[in-house]
Amino acid sequence: MHFIMPAARTERAHTDRRDWHNLKAMLPFLLDFRGRVLFALACLVAAKVANVGVPVVLKMIVDSLEQRPSQLLILPLSLLLAYGALRLAAALFNELRDTVFARVRYHAIRQVSVRVLEHLHKLSLRYHLERKTGGIARDIERGTSSISTLLNYLVFSIVPIAIEFTLVAMILLHNYAAIFALVTFSTVMVYVIFTVKITEWRMDHRHAMNRLDSQSSNQSIDSLINYETVKYFNNEQLELERYDRTLGEWEDMAVKSQTSMSILNFGQGAIIAIGVTLIMFLATQGVVDGSLSLGDLVMVNAFMLQLFIPLGALGVMYRQLKYTLADMDQLFHLLETPPEITDLPNAPPLKIQHGEIRFEQVDFGYTPERQILQSVSFTVPAGKKLAVVGHSGAGKSTLSRLLYRFYDVTRGRILIDGQDIRSVTQYSLRKAIGIVPQDTVLFNDSIRYNLQYGNPQATQAELERAADMAQIRQFIEALPEGWNTVVGERGLKLSGGEKQRVAIARAILKQPPILIFDEATSSLDSGTEQAIQKTLNEVAGQHTTLMIAHRLSTIVDADQILVMNQGQVVEQGTHSELIKYHGIYQQMWELQLHEKEETSSLSFDQH
Repeated sequence: MHFIMPAARTERAHTDRRDWHNLKAMLPFLLDFRGRVLFALACLVAAKVANVGVPVVLKMIVDSLEQRPSQLLILPLSLLLAYGALRLAAALFNELRDTVFARVRYHAIRQVSVRVLEHLHKLSLRYHLERKTGGIARDIERGTSSISTLLNYLVFSIVPIAIEFTLVAMILLHNYAAIFALVTFSTVMVYVIFTVKITEWRMDHRHAMNRLDSQSSNQSIDSLINYETVKYFNNEQLELERYDRTLGEWEDMAVKSQTSMSILNFGQGAIIAIGVTLIMFLATQGVVDGSLSLGDLVMVNAFMLQLFIPLGALGVMYRQLKYTLADMDQLFHLLETPPEITDLPNAPPLKIQHGEIRFEQVDFGYTPERQILQSVSFTVPAGKKLAVVGHSGAGKSTLSRLLYRFYDVTRGRILIDGQDIRSVTQYSLRKAIGIVPQDTVLFNDSIRYNLQYGNPQATQAELERAADMAQIRQFIEALPEGWNTVVGERGLKLSGGEKQRVAIARAILKQPPILIFDEATSSLDSGTEQAIQKTLNEVAGQHTTLMIAHRLSTIVDADQILVMNQGQVVEQGTHSELIKYHGIYQQMWELQLHEKEETSSLSFDQH
């Protein structure tokens, strides 16, 4: 005997609540075509009425033949035509239901898919940095397909069976003694309970089989990948024993699964046999004592068979329904994940007048235990260029993420033209900022598409001008497919320098009032860097610019330079002022000059 522990009961109750919650959450996606849903249900009812009418007409045919003398037998033509018409109507309404409901089902999948993608775009950068992309993709794929599967089961299996039960119950209760309906539906009830309980039990064996199958597969592949290591230590036998031990457990579970399947099939068959036998006994007794006709015997038997044929797949249907609801739960959990960064109610758009940026006593940490910025304050005057330098981990790139409002500051505030960026819409804020990131990621599409991403309405002439300024037009037009060259996943067909130049051209096309260059020339050779630097200076001259740099040679002409160390601004001034200060900046400058001299010397020696 199995006892359900309180924790298991609680978990199952929670799962049941989630299932009902998810079913209710799915309803709004069906309401766009409520007329189609109602018509499909009407077709469903009509199909089942026709289906249930078949045994009734069959009874009338048998009774009409039984009541006539054998020498005067005449085909009951009208009844036979009615029999054929009912079968035809059942098939017609079933197909009509499928056709009408197809639009509802696929539109619901489309809506959910769009809603999920929209919601994923609303979730914070923190969520996307922590996510497992493959897992989310599988959750979305399984979740959307689960909606189709669930609707299939509801509209094409569960609801039709329920309607047929109802119609048969009405006929049996109206025309026959209550014992007929009692035996029929007691049999069905026992059949359903038995199937559900055994299937629940079987699912444990099936899950164990799947787990052990994956484990054995991992072990065999792992031992082959590490072939040399296995040979180094003479551990072939150890690997075989480990693999065989897992397969032995899998074998035991597979046998239990098959045995439980046999128990399920035999039990279902036994319940049906007992129920049909009891009904046939009652009907035959009725024929013998004259209270029922042969037609009644045929009709009751036909009803029983008609009810139990679809129930044959109940075990599979129940198992799939459980899997489907679990997959749907993962999808709705994703949809219910709250965005970390949200707009205030009725937040106004950002109004750019000059483009001044101001950080005021900003504290920030990605986690409470990991403080990144501490009391950071600085101002980038409108139209000026401010550079930020410092060692790795000093918090330089965090400034751009906070300015884009990928995260909210822990303390303090960030202002653009006197407006706290938390009080305006995220859309208007990000529209006002252009960025050339340190790690440029491109779409797996054409160079034209990736460039136009900065301004989808850009003309070819504007594209060419931006490509010229980014020193990449000549490269593009030399390619066999030119502007239509596909750059590969994440831009892998392009070098780091080529991707950065695409990013620079894209930022130029956006034409925002505020620009961020996050180590924008880190992947360029020195010759291209000098040409690009001239372009960046030209572009930056018309914008408020924040430059995050590693190579100090790229920011010597900045209006102001911040030196950051361990999340704090430790030095601030122009290049010449900071050199005279003899602090961290001056040490970094001398170190980079020394590295450059060594590189030049090595290059000269090689030549």
